[in-house]
Amino acid sequence: MDAPLFQVYITAFLVGFLGGVHCLTMCGGLVGSLTLGLDARIRAEPWRMLPYQFAYNLARVAGYGVAGALFGGLGALLLQLDSFQVMQRGLYAFAGIMMILLGLYLGGWWRLLAVAERLGLILWRRLQPLTRRLLPVRTLSQAAAIGFLWAWIPCGLVYSVLITATATGSPANGAGLMLAFGLGTLPNLLGIGLLAGAAARIAERAWIRQVAGLLVIGFGLYALWQLVG
Repeated sequence: MDAPLFQVYITAFLVGFLGGVHCLTMCGGLVGSLTLGLDARIRAEPWRMLPYQFAYNLARVAGYGVAGALFGGLGALLLQLDSFQVMQRGLYAFAGIMMILLGLYLGGWWRLLAVAERLGLILWRRLQPLTRRLLPVRTLSQAAAIGFLWAWIPCGLVYSVLITATATGSPANGAGLMLAFGLGTLPNLLGIGLLAGAAARIAERAWIRQVAGLLVIGFGLYALWQLVG
C-alpha cells in the first residue's frame, strides 16, 4: 500500500471514530431496540449479550466493506472514462468537499447531508421488513444478519465516506477504506450496546459534536490542500 492510500485509511478510521457522536445519537434507539430484540433468556444475563453486540457490529462493518467494494468498483469504471490522474484528482477533491460538509453536519451548522439520508430511506424501506423476520434474536447468525442489514441504514456519515471509496478507483481499496471507517465506529456503537443510554447522553452535548465536526472539516481541508500543494 502506498503512503497516500495509507493516510486515507487512517483518515477514514478517524472520521468513523469522531463521527461516532453522530452514530450515538442517530443509532442509539436502534441499538436499544436490537438489545430488546434479543431473546428474553439472553437478556436475563447481561454478560451473555456481549457476543451478540459483537456479532451485530462486526457484521455491520462487513456490510460497509461490501458497500466500499461496490463504490470502489464504480470508481474504477469512472476512471476509464477519462484520464486516470485527472478523474482521480477530481474524485478526491469531491471527497474532500464531502468531508467538509460532513463536519458541518456533525457540528450542527449545516444539515445538507440530511438530504442524502432521506434519499437512502427508499432503500431502507425495502430492507426493513427483513429485519423483522429475524426477531427475536436467538442465535449469533441472526444477530450477524441484522448487523449486515444495519450497514445499509440511510446515514450521511456513511455516504460521505463512500464518496471517498469511489475515489480509490478500486474495489479492494474501497472495501479496505470502508472497513477502516467501520472499525473507527466500533468503540462508540459498542459503547451504546454495553453502557445503554449513558454514551448517547454524552454525545448529545453540543460542544462534543462541534469539536468532532471541526476535526473532520480539518481532514477535508487537508485533503484539498494536498491536491493543490
